[in-house]
Amino acid sequence: MLPRVAEHFHKESSSREGWLTGLSEQVLSRPEGKDITLGICFPTLDEELLDAGKAEIVLDDGGILFAYPIKEDVHRAEVYDSKLEDRFAEIIQDFRPDLVHCFGTEFPHTLAVTRAFHRPERTLIGIQGLCAVYANAYRANLPQRIWNRTTFRDLIKNDNLQKQREKYRKRGIHEMEAIRQVGHITGRTVWDQCYTQEWNEKAEYHFMNETLRPIFYDGEWSYDKCEKGSIFVSQGDYPIKGLHYLLMAMPEILEKHPEAKVYVAGNSIVKTSLNIGMDGLKGRIKLDSYGKYIYEIIKKNDLQDKVVFVGNQSAEEMKKQYLRANVFLCPSAMENSPNSLGEAMLLGMPIVSTKVGGIPTIFKDRADGLLYECDDIVSLAGCVNFMLDGGDVVDKMRKHARTHARETHDGEKNFRRLIEIYQSIVK
Repeated sequence: MLPRVAEHFHKESSSREGWLTGLSEQVLSRPEGKDITLGICFPTLDEELLDAGKAEIVLDDGGILFAYPIKEDVHRAEVYDSKLEDRFAEIIQDFRPDLVHCFGTEFPHTLAVTRAFHRPERTLIGIQGLCAVYANAYRANLPQRIWNRTTFRDLIKNDNLQKQREKYRKRGIHEMEAIRQVGHITGRTVWDQCYTQEWNEKAEYHFMNETLRPIFYDGEWSYDKCEKGSIFVSQGDYPIKGLHYLLMAMPEILEKHPEAKVYVAGNSIVKTSLNIGMDGLKGRIKLDSYGKYIYEIIKKNDLQDKVVFVGNQSAEEMKKQYLRANVFLCPSAMENSPNSLGEAMLLGMPIVSTKVGGIPTIFKDRADGLLYECDDIVSLAGCVNFMLDGGDVVDKMRKHARTHARETHDGEKNFRRLIEIYQSIVK
């Protein structure tokens, strides 16, 4: 739910997808958007919202924002419910859109609305990640014993690592079918263009960069103000995010920088287990197989005092974490163009990242920072140590990254591009 919609329904809005909030506000408030009426659909299981059916929110200029809740469990994104098609048919009949714009392909609602609208020449899908490709990278070099293991938690939830990958595969099937049913696609990397054109060569590909959350356009990282030796990772709760690679590299990093410390944002059941200990019953039952593997590496490499799980963070809290860190690391086994990398670039941080997916399109090796092959632990350690050393070369790269990101994530330019795409589709 966008904040405007949440406020109308007296509900709490999510801090996720802040870039979508910014983009919609531009459409609603800018002169270039005066001829656009938005009808925004959002997933929920809140019966009160679903009973309401829709909201007509009066804007300051007298216009109306239409909001439509759809019933979808985003925690079971691999499950396709054909009832969504009926719901979208109702919404389409009520709103009568000239254009349907789907943000992302990761959830089944994208396929449902393309089927319900059934006008490919007026349907636009914006690529975020690609589940079909993520499924292939999901194992991320995990040892066979870890890949085959089922913990007590996995058994109770019927959800081990192989089943998690299978969920991505199922989501990928829906994703590819949705992409094949549309006439227009927006993307921002060579990677997403190659895959989407392979799946649908007839669709017109429109290049458009993303605008990030406003708070990250202000302020700049400073070596004098950072915690020396600190390494910040924005996520680490499932294999594809690659936290295990970093933990395996930590002994080599600590040899040169004994003060080094890792801070991990996002969901983490490992944090609970670290606090109460693996030997306790609660510690054992709360860990999934990947969490248990992370704990085992921490214990093996004696990193208990070197890894801090800071939990989910608001935009303001994330910005503080970036500015506090000495280095930002993206150790993922697969990404398109992660917003966290863009945010770190905007703030002018020293950055190290894997050379995977769409990252080389938005982040240039040895110009914006350092890239390495995701499973090369020695290179990971070497790149991080180089950045922790600091100096003129590091300072030059981080400043170049900041300038580069301000061009890539230029909100004004990206908004104008969006309007151009809309106009080209409906003309």
